[in-house]
Amino acid sequence: MPDSIAPQTTEHFDCLILGAGISGVAAAYHIGEQCPDHSIVVLESEKSFGGTWWTHRSPGIRSDSDLHTFGYRFKPWIGPPIATAEEILAYMGDVIEENDLAPYIRYQHKILAADWSEADSLWTIDAIRTDFDEPVQFTANFLFMCQGYYRHNEGFTPEWPGIADFKGTIAHPENWPDDLDYSGKNVVVIGSGATAATVVPAMTDKAAHVTMLQRTPTYFRTGRNAIEIAEELRELQVDETWIHEIVRRKIQYEQTAFTKLCRTKPDVVRRDLIGNIRNLLGPDFDVEKHFAPDYRPWRQRIAFVPDADLFNRIAEGKASVVTDHIERFTEDGIELKSGETLKADVVVTATGFNMNTMGDIGFSKDGQPFAFNETVTFKGTMFTGIPNLAYVFGYFRGSWTLRSEIIADFVCRMLNHMRVTGAASVRPQLRPHEQDMELHSWVDEEDFNPGYLLRAKDLLPKRGESRDWRHTQDHWREKDEFPAIDLTDEVFQYRAKSQSSVAAE
Repeated sequence: MPDSIAPQTTEHFDCLILGAGISGVAAAYHIGEQCPDHSIVVLESEKSFGGTWWTHRSPGIRSDSDLHTFGYRFKPWIGPPIATAEEILAYMGDVIEENDLAPYIRYQHKILAADWSEADSLWTIDAIRTDFDEPVQFTANFLFMCQGYYRHNEGFTPEWPGIADFKGTIAHPENWPDDLDYSGKNVVVIGSGATAATVVPAMTDKAAHVTMLQRTPTYFRTGRNAIEIAEELRELQVDETWIHEIVRRKIQYEQTAFTKLCRTKPDVVRRDLIGNIRNLLGPDFDVEKHFAPDYRPWRQRIAFVPDADLFNRIAEGKASVVTDHIERFTEDGIELKSGETLKADVVVTATGFNMNTMGDIGFSKDGQPFAFNETVTFKGTMFTGIPNLAYVFGYFRGSWTLRSEIIADFVCRMLNHMRVTGAASVRPQLRPHEQDMELHSWVDEEDFNPGYLLRAKDLLPKRGESRDWRHTQDHWREKDEFPAIDLTDEVFQYRAKSQSSVAAE
């Protein structure tokens, strides 16, 4: 940071948490509970907590995961499993208030750079207070990256020909205009994932008609926005804490079993998923064209549609689906490769998001920049050669929060272990017998290949052959594996401030 705008003071904390979304709030809670002698601060670039649920303002915004598992293990979720952004924010607000976390959170603090000093075993973090356009600086022993994996407020939008010619309104769910009035207008929603499946039915109440325009189909699951076992246990007046734990375990187990079935019997799963849509839309609807993907289930995320609202709106004629490619935008709509033209007053680009690596922060060691794509990931949360840093990247096929809390527990154990042993820093390293291990890109494209990951794979760390060196996506095993990580394993290189190696105890 230039001297002319240098901060006046530098604050120090044992652990600096980046982000006050679902992961950052979990991190603050667990460190407070498990490491009460560690000082912490949470830096959040937005004006409030919530992450996705604060920045996304499109109609109908709701969770794609059930709140029994997307919620925290220590705070029972009592409402419907698929919740609105407003309900999720209220839940998170209760967690912050009930656990007195507010004093630890600094809003409108955007981190620009983080530099590690080997001599001091310390991170120096340069940030800007965006409310005052004022530089601020922190030092921290440990960085806990809980900022998510995509750029909030900057969604991914392809460069379509003629887009500048369109005279209507274009809105991305991550940049939704507060004053957008689509009453009585023709709306085209480009996309076919969870966001499109949420926006389309939500906009049908006011719009003249809503068309979902997709290049390729997506798999969907439908069901009641309720969980039968939770309802039954409540009728039996079982304590909500017990209900929360029972329902969480049931969902986790069933998700694991369903994922396995998608791999071992993909044709059976495919037939059931598509058959369900056919039952909802009737025999005259071309389900094969619009809702029958050409890949096996779970190679991309399967969106859950509560109470089948998307398909009900299609069956009622309030919404429609077009599967085609965009040729170009025109003044009053979109021309397709097939020659068809879709008239539109409003176009919603539910086309995904831009991944980033570590919040687009400039990372360095002793002033020399380094890149995370040159590292190997340790269990998808630490990186070879990078000291005192952990990163939360949740599950693709389960709730993000499940992994957030597993990683928070691991970080707490690590912080306490370092305090007891006198270690000033820790970084993972390949074991001697792993030095020649074959390395691959972060994600296995044969297993999971959404566009946002493929676009960013060259920016992400490498993965290895064994489970230790990859992000496995297997919560049912990781819930037992993470607590069993041996902190004295040779994979962890500990150092004292003098940089001499600290013997594992």
